[in-house]
Amino acid sequence: MNRSDPFRLRVSGPNACFTRPEMKVERVSYETITPSAARGIFEAILWKPAIRWRILRVDVLNPVQWESVRRNEVGCVASASLAKAAMKRGTGELGIYVEEQRQQRAGLFLRDVAYVLHATFEMTDKAGPEDTVTKFEQMFIRRASSGQCFHRPYFGCREFPVHFEFVPRDAEPIPTIPETRDLGWMLFDMDYSGKEPVPQFFHARMENGSLDLENMEVRS
Repeated sequence: MNRSDPFRLRVSGPNACFTRPEMKVERVSYETITPSAARGIFEAILWKPAIRWRILRVDVLNPVQWESVRRNEVGCVASASLAKAAMKRGTGELGIYVEEQRQQRAGLFLRDVAYVLHATFEMTDKAGPEDTVTKFEQMFIRRASSGQCFHRPYFGCREFPVHFEFVPRDAEPIPTIPETRDLGWMLFDMDYSGKEPVPQFFHARMENGSLDLENMEVRS
């Protein structure tokens, strides 16, 4: 067996932003968490080269609510070419002056979000002879149950931290919102198999508060 049994995490937070890539300036969130963002939460708790997480289902626990916020952002990033030049010369101007680069932008974020994430992991070709599914299953259960993580998981942006709770396999199902809607095309993940990362999308549909991610068609 090279695949684990399914795990469940209950995650929640006051705000979330799963940014639509077609929005170039203002941040506008998808209506629910994306599979890649959900995967990032599991990886924040347990990531090893020997395993790869796969999201099976997302259960939406709270109604979709929006919040419009204006906030300050820096309009540039540090230059890699200037950094390399400064390393060669031994000196250089690398600072970013926030007062000069500050920009005020609007964002449409989700408010009061809560989900149950269903996921499993598969063993990769980087697994060693001592790596087993049982070993990593027990490791994840131990870490998730005690609130351990390599870094604090977040809902799309680092300023939106995630509160997570491990749901035992014998626990009762958690009620979802009684809502069915077509969510349109949504970002699934990034394909890193080639020289450049390629975004993958899928047609998302929420049925009685749940998104089934096992049987969807992914397109690049």
